[in-house]
Amino acid sequence: MTDFIVDPLVEFCVDVIGAIGYIGIFLLMLVESANIPMPSEATMLFAGFKVEEGELTLLGITAAGVLGNIVGSWGGYAIGYWGREELLERHHIFHVSPRAMAKVEDWFERYGAITVFFTRMLPIVRTFISTPAGAAHMNFWKFTIYTALGCIPWVLMLGFIGVQVGANWEEWRDKLHYFDYVVLAGLIALAAWGFLKWRRGRAEGVTEARADSEPAAEA
Repeated sequence: MTDFIVDPLVEFCVDVIGAIGYIGIFLLMLVESANIPMPSEATMLFAGFKVEEGELTLLGITAAGVLGNIVGSWGGYAIGYWGREELLERHHIFHVSPRAMAKVEDWFERYGAITVFFTRMLPIVRTFISTPAGAAHMNFWKFTIYTALGCIPWVLMLGFIGVQVGANWEEWRDKLHYFDYVVLAGLIALAAWGFLKWRRGRAEGVTEARADSEPAAEA
């Protein structure tokens, strides 16, 4: 259904990498991480194919891809961090209540690191996760470190698969959706665990408050 959109983007990625190699990989992965959807699977799988042909190296394409993702994520982070007042508080372009924003901030304070890490391996989500992290004022260096840690296995895996499958890299682009489902299931499990932990902590807080109030009432 989306082939008429994706196929031209894939061809564009192929042309860019074929023309400027590592710089092309860096730029394409930068764009993909800066709130602009770009098929990173196609970028890194084709880059792996070029490694198999002897034109590039696995270390080189991994470094270019990870650095591109990191630099691009800074742009998305900056939009959320510096644009929060304009988008949410002043002009209300996005209707997010102060209470909801407080919950987002609390989430990133508690689980921001692991959220950023895992979402770097999910399609679409990885493109946009930087902006809410910035809006929640997640620590910049913590955000950068976990962005890098999340990007490395994803980029390396795609590049390695591209090396192994060679000219069949396009066929494997569609098969990677199964991996996306595994990561998504892990995120859902993580969210459920966080919710249960929060609920348990809240229940314990209520119990302690009642216990403290009983002696005072008896006195």
